Amino acid sequence: MNRRNSLKAGASVLAGLAIAPVVGAAGRNFVTPPEDSFWEVVAKRRSVRAFKPDPVPEADMNKIIDAARMAPTAGNQQPWKFLVINDREKIEALKAAKLKETEAYLKDSKKLSGEELKGQLKQTDEQLSKGYLSASTYIVVLTDNNSSYPSYNHYDGPLAAGYLMLAARALGYGTVFITDSFSEELTKRVFNIPNEYIRVCFTPVGIPLEWPDKEKKNLEEFIVKEKF
Repeated sequence: MNRRNSLKAGASVLAGLAIAPVVGAAGRNFVTPPEDSFWEVVAKRRSVRAFKPDPVPEADMNKIIDAARMAPTAGNQQPWKFLVINDREKIEALKAAKLKETEAYLKDSKKLSGEELKGQLKQTDEQLSKGYLSASTYIVVLTDNNSSYPSYNHYDGPLAAGYLMLAARALGYGTVFITDSFSEELTKRVFNIPNEYIRVCFTPVGIPLEWPDKEKKNLEEFIVKEKF
C-alpha cells in the first residue's frame, strides 16, 4: 500500500472512531464530531464555579488524569501528582478551615460587630457550599520538588493542569483553576500533602449547573507578526 492510500485508510478508520458514541459525564452517551471535536472542546471550555452533585465515575477521572500526564514536560521529568478527593468529609474540613481563616482576616482588618461578623461568615459558607465546593470530586494538581529538573516545575505544572481541564471538558465536565481562594498552605494542611510537593491548583470536577457564556477577545488582538 503506497503512502497516499495508507493515509486515506488511516483517515477512514479515525473518522469511523470519531463518530462512535462515547460514554461521558455520569454515563451519558454523546457523539463526537468527526473533525472538529478538538477545536470544539477548546472553544467551549469555560471556568465553572457551581456544580451538580452527580458523582464522577472513576473511569472518567482516570481518562482525565491520563490526558494530564501527557502534557509537555522538561526533560521528560513528569514531576506531577494528582490528588483526587471524593470524601465529602475532607471537603467539609477544607470549608471549615477556610471559614476559620476568613474569620481571622475579618477580625484583623474589618471593624465588624458580632452580628455583622456572623452574617459575613454565613454568607461565605453559603457561597462556598453553592459554588466551588458544590462538586462531588476534586483534584489537587501538584509538582514534586525532588523531580529531575525542579526549577522547571512551575512550567510543567500549569501545562498538565491545562490538559486536565480540556480533557474534563471533552467528557462534559467543568473545572476551574483555583489558587488564591484556597491557599496552598490551607490545602496542604487539610489534605496532609507532604512538604516536597508544590500545589499548582485545586479544581472541582463536575457537571456544571450551567455553562458560563463568556466572550473571548478576537484572535487579531493577540497576534504580533514579526515585530511590535
